[in-house]
Amino acid sequence: MSLQAPLRPGTTATGSIRSVDADRNTGRRAGGRGRGSANWPVTILLVVCALSVLVPLYVTLTMAFKTTAQSVDGNAFSLPAPFSVDGFVQAWELTDFPRAFGVSVLVAAITVVGTILLAAFTAYAIARNWDRRLFRWSFFYLLAAMFLPFPVLALSQVKLTGLAHLDNPIGVAILHVMFQLSFSVLLFTAFLRSIPAELEESARIDGASTGQVFWRLVFPLLAPMSATVGIFAFLASWNDFVMPSLITSDPALQTLPVLQQMFQTQFSNNYNVSFASYLMAMAPAIIVYLVTQRWVMSGVTQGAIK
Repeated sequence: MSLQAPLRPGTTATGSIRSVDADRNTGRRAGGRGRGSANWPVTILLVVCALSVLVPLYVTLTMAFKTTAQSVDGNAFSLPAPFSVDGFVQAWELTDFPRAFGVSVLVAAITVVGTILLAAFTAYAIARNWDRRLFRWSFFYLLAAMFLPFPVLALSQVKLTGLAHLDNPIGVAILHVMFQLSFSVLLFTAFLRSIPAELEESARIDGASTGQVFWRLVFPLLAPMSATVGIFAFLASWNDFVMPSLITSDPALQTLPVLQQMFQTQFSNNYNVSFASYLMAMAPAIIVYLVTQRWVMSGVTQGAIK
C-alpha cells in the first residue's frame, strides 16, 4: 500500500516538494518579521505615560522622607540621607489626620454603597423594561446628566444643600451618589443585558417575586460589575476637592483633599511636610486600586460582551 499523497494535476513530485519548501521558507520569514517587529510609536507613548506617573510618585516618596533642610536643597530627585519621618509626624498633627481620615472614609463608604444599590435598582428596571418608552427615555435622561459637571451646578447645589441642612459630609456623599449615578447605570445596564432573562423566568415559575429574583438571583450575578462601580465611586469620592470645599460649612468636617490646601499657603515652604501629607492622603486610594484592579478589568470586559 502506498502512503504517498496524490499529486495535483499538472505537477510532478519534485515540483510539489519544492513548492512545499518554498511555502515553509516564506512562512518562516514572515513569522520572523512578525515576532521581531515592534510598534515603536505605541511603545514610546506607553513609556512616556508610565514615566509621567512614576516620576511624580518617586519625587513624592523621596521628598516625604527628607528633613526640612534636605527638602529645600533644590534637588528633588536625590534620595533622603538620612531617612526621616518628621514630615509625617507634623502632617499628622497639622491636618488632624485621624479625624479627617474618618470623615473621608464616611463620605466614601456612603458613596460606594449608595451608588451600587441605587444604580443596580435603576439599571435592572431599565434593562428589563427597555421596550417601554418611559424606561428607555429615562435611560437617555440619565446619560444626558453625564454632560453636566458639578462646577456648572455648584451655585444651585450649595443653595439647596444649605436649605435642606445638608451642608455637611452627608450632603457631600448624597451629591457624590447623584453625580456617579449616570455612569454607573450605564455600566450596570450593559452588564444586565448579558444575563439571560430565562433565568429570571425560571425563578418566577417557582414562585419567586420580583424582589426575590433581584436579590437572590440577579444581584449576586452583578458582583463583578458592582466591584467595578464601587471602585470608580470610591476613587471619585476620595479624591474630590471641589464639592466638599463648597458644600461643607464646618471646617472641622472637611475631607483630606480639602485640608491639603493649607500646605499651599502657610506651609508652602515645608516641602517634606507637604509631600508627606499628600502621600498619606492618596495612599488609601492607591492601595484600594492595586488590590481591586483585577475586578475593575473583569467587570469592564464582561460588561462589554453581550
